Amino acid sequence: MAESRLRRLVQLGGLTTRMTGFGLRERVFGQVRHEDAARELTEALSRMKGAAMKVGQQMSLMASALDLPEEVQSSLRRLEREAEPVPWHVVQGILDAELDDRPEDVFARIEKVPLGTASLAQAHAAELHDGTRVVLKVLHPGVLEGLEADLLVLRAVVAGGRLVGRKATELDGVMEEVEARLREEVDYLSEAANLEVFCTMFEGDPRVVVPRPHVDLCTRRVLVMDRVDGRSLVDFAENADPERRALAGLRLAELFFDMAFVHRTLHADPHPGNYLFQDDGRVGLLDFGCVKRFDEFFLGSYARTALHALHGDKDATLSAARELGVWTGDTPEAGEAIWRFCETAIEPWRRGPTLLGGEENLIVRSRAVAEELWRYPEVMGVPDMLYLHRTLAGLYTMARRLEVRHDWGGMLEAYLQYAVDVADGRTPDAPVPAT
Repeated sequence: MAESRLRRLVQLGGLTTRMTGFGLRERVFGQVRHEDAARELTEALSRMKGAAMKVGQQMSLMASALDLPEEVQSSLRRLEREAEPVPWHVVQGILDAELDDRPEDVFARIEKVPLGTASLAQAHAAELHDGTRVVLKVLHPGVLEGLEADLLVLRAVVAGGRLVGRKATELDGVMEEVEARLREEVDYLSEAANLEVFCTMFEGDPRVVVPRPHVDLCTRRVLVMDRVDGRSLVDFAENADPERRALAGLRLAELFFDMAFVHRTLHADPHPGNYLFQDDGRVGLLDFGCVKRFDEFFLGSYARTALHALHGDKDATLSAARELGVWTGDTPEAGEAIWRFCETAIEPWRRGPTLLGGEENLIVRSRAVAEELWRYPEVMGVPDMLYLHRTLAGLYTMARRLEVRHDWGGMLEAYLQYAVDVADGRTPDAPVPAT
């Protein structure tokens, strides 16, 4: 174990040195392309597992959130593929060490072939002795032990490699946000607590299914939860009738707005594999390691900015953007860039009942405008917006495949106004779900 950890530190040390070298060469000679640094980072991290791979995926998130060149983003997205399975004997060894009782005394059976393998963990179907169908989520060996060393990559790329070309103060905030979520994601006692919160939040809700954790069987490295059935997004989108697709798309949108603006507790990992679609219209949510919590004051400022943009009030939008912390200077050109971005992002929501996304990809259009936006150092990325926008973009992409026609602007306005009212000390009723 000590030898493998030393080897990992040597690998990471070499990587951080190379990233720093990229930064120095760029500052001295101006000859380093960002995509070259991204490719170097991707190749190095793809040879590693555990939190190092997850750090790479977080770098991909940062690249998308900061609207870096597509060459950088496409290189880093290679790290989002599924990892190689961990052999069963390794998983069994972790279960033996973590559980209070022998695995055979706890489970009637465990499927040795995994349901799936990700950068941090592997999932296995199992059954308790009372017949309850469950899923075991087992953290890969070495992830906890190597976490701090792996996070050095993230810090070194930003501080030394200058891969993203943004202000240090802005990137520090983004890094702190990413690191906080990653630390929570490798702690399965934290995820079990998240599951209990969401089970309570959506108890009796006919729109959603959340797996119940078996807390007495959970440890920091092992999570045991009820198994949730359903069809994948691709299967559902291809085979469900239009009415069921429309219902599922509406529920995806409502769940996002409810979590973000009413409960202020967001399931922030919008990977399609974390959503299952059931024949009765319910949406199954999986993987609660990444959960973002908001305070009412940030959401109030954010909602006020979006609400003014929705109403087409440029001056009020820019004033609210200052309050939110997005605009920190006074350059008129920067203000115009912010307004163009807001107009591009919000315009499809003003059209009344419409097909979500229509023939245009809102994410692509917004990214094109954002590339102009980020030319101005006084325009800042607010850390609390990182996972909010990531989740919104992921759910938009999924719902777009379901081809749902609805008054999206009306839905958005109701939730934005609710968040503004709460921040201003009023006690409004939560928006009524359309479904």
